[in-house]
Amino acid sequence: MNSLQLISPMEGHDLDQIMLLERSIYAFPWTCGNFSDSLASGYSAWLLKVGGQICGYAVMLVAAEEAQVLNISVAPLQQRTGIGSALLAHLRALAVAGGGSRMFLEVRRSNEAALAFYRRRGFRQIGERRGYYPAADGREDALVMELAL
Repeated sequence: MNSLQLISPMEGHDLDQIMLLERSIYAFPWTCGNFSDSLASGYSAWLLKVGGQICGYAVMLVAAEEAQVLNISVAPLQQRTGIGSALLAHLRALAVAGGGSRMFLEVRRSNEAALAFYRRRGFRQIGERRGYYPAADGREDALVMELAL
């Protein structure tokens, strides 16, 4: 991570900017309520800023020695610049520090870039959830991935 990048806790006042990014990244974005509920529930929620601008964010739940990555997103123009790697490394370190021994996440079956990203970082597919995600033509399966910590 270069010196112009800063990872900091997500706060309620960040949600307007996060929602602009979320809508620019996904056809079926999280709602503001999803983020608000995550913050209210005490989930681990982080921003990565470059030059003071939010370029990525992540939300994770750590419980019972397991970490569940709920959302990890990078602004379209900042993808493939190391922001996703920095956020994932941060989440992994927090999960380990919190007693986590395994990290899980779901990825759309069609999201080949994300699947390749996670596989390069040691995640392996352990299952699937049929019809997990909304899609233009109905529902799309999610691949469940795991990383031993």
